[in-house]
This record gives sequence, C-alpha cells and structure tokens, in this order.
Amino acid sequence: MTLKLSYILLLVGLLLHSCMDDDQWYNLNDYNEQSTGVFILNEGNFMYDNASLSFYKPDSLIVQNNVFAEANGAPLGDVAQSMTIKDSLGFIVLNNSGKIYVINTNTFEFAGKITGLTSPRYIHFINDSKAYVTDLYSKTISIVNPLTFEVTGTIDVDNNHPDFAQHATEQMLQHGKYLFVNCWSYDDKLLVINTETDQWIDSIAVPIQPRSMVMDKNENIWVLTDGGFAGNPFGHEEPALLQLDPQTRQIVSVQRFDLSTSPSDLAINNTGDTLYFINGNVYRRSIYENSTTELFIESPYDGA
Repeated sequence: MTLKLSYILLLVGLLLHSCMDDDQWYNLNDYNEQSTGVFILNEGNFMYDNASLSFYKPDSLIVQNNVFAEANGAPLGDVAQSMTIKDSLGFIVLNNSGKIYVINTNTFEFAGKITGLTSPRYIHFINDSKAYVTDLYSKTISIVNPLTFEVTGTIDVDNNHPDFAQHATEQMLQHGKYLFVNCWSYDDKLLVINTETDQWIDSIAVPIQPRSMVMDKNENIWVLTDGGFAGNPFGHEEPALLQLDPQTRQIVSVQRFDLSTSPSDLAINNTGDTLYFINGNVYRRSIYENSTTELFIESPYDGA
C-alpha cells in the first residue's frame, strides 16, 4: 500500500530505561500497518542514549510513544538529529551515536543501519543508489548507498580554517544537479556540490550562522540565520531571513531581526508559498515580494 506520511522534529528528552547492544533485535508484532500519521523524533539528552520515536495518528488523536524501542527491544540511540522517509523506509540520523538507523515505516521494525560516520546530521537522496550525509565534525559529506547501507565515498569540504572546524555541514536542498548545503556552526557559507561529480564547486557568503533553509514553489531558496551570539568568536550580528536565486547564486532579499533574538526552524507549507519559523513565538510570511512577517502562534510561556 502507499504510505502517506508527514513528519516533524520535536526536541524533547524522553528517557528509555533499558540498554542493549544494537545488533540484538526483537520482532514484536504489536503494530499494524500505518496508513496516515506523523513521526515525531525526540532528540533526547546528549550522552544519555535516550532518543526516541513517537507516532501520531491525526484521525484518532492517538500518540504511540517509544515505537522504535517497543518494536525492536532496544533504545534508539544518542541524539536523534533528523529523519527522512524514502518509500517505506525511514532513515533516522543519530548524531552522537555516529550512525543512521533504518526502519520499516509500516511496522517500525529495524531494517538496517549505516555506520562509519563521525557526527551525522541529515541525509539527502540523490537517486535510489546514492545519498549524501552531512556531518558536524568530519569536514566531509559522506556518500552512502541506501540500498546496501554502506558508505561508498566522501566529499572533502575542509577549508583549512586555522581557528574554526569549517565546514560543518547541515541541511541540503537540490536544484537540478546542484546541491546547496548550509554550514551553521561558526560559519557563514552555503556550499554548492555537483551531484554528478561529487565535488564541492562553489561557496556562497551569507550572514552569520545559516541555521535552516527551505525551497519554495518557484525553486528559490530561503535561508534563516541566527546571527551567532554575544561573545561568539566567529561574530555576532542581527539574524536574517534571506532569499537566494539558485540559478545565479545571488541573494535576492534580506530581512533582518533584532540582535537579541535567535530565530530557528524555518519551514514551508505544502504549497510552497508560506514560510514559518520560531522566534520566541511562531511567525509566518508569504514568499512574495514586499510581504511582511506576522505572528502565527503566540507562545504560552513567559520569556519564550
């Protein structure tokens, strides 16, 4: 059957009380095939091995927590960074565990793992037999085969900066044969990768610390930067939301925010014409010229 899935990332620490070698798996038959739902990836606490996966069914308003642990008899791992769905498989990137677990999205059962990674962040599929995995510390983008779960090569993105571990790579967006990668940690660059040659071919200077990015329905790229922080050795400036033309690789527009803020988690709706991001509250704005940012959801927490 065709599986329709929406997925969100929720940075919540949920504690799993058991610990088991990840090569021991148990096939539990507690779950039927899922028709529609939302995967919620719970990051967990650094060094506590307590990341978890939940599954929410909007039609019944039911949340199933710890579905990976329940289906497999083992914890998910240490710091769940991101999850990407391809066909009936879910690729869960575990940052501090240095691996990617692959699950069947119908049953939540373990289907394989990708190891040999340093500090993986996101996975992007180029085709059925090639994917890229970004990394916080390795100064490379790993090339993996999602059919065999093997690392087949790397793309060197080290710029040999004497003071900072550049380039640390994050999210990926593809336009034609070119892949755009934001470098968030102590950085101010978008990297351009030729996916046919697996080569880093260009860098685009942007405001400090591009944290997240999306592509709109016109195939323009939007990048949200957090501006660093007070005392940041790389710099501290007003955060920004910028629009980039991927064909010319030129910045089209820049919207600045107050220096004291740190916007994050840029997202876009299904029609590709409305942006959303968190900046204390949840805000939204249209992709069209001269649009203004408006409050969408007010946070119920004081000082958010």
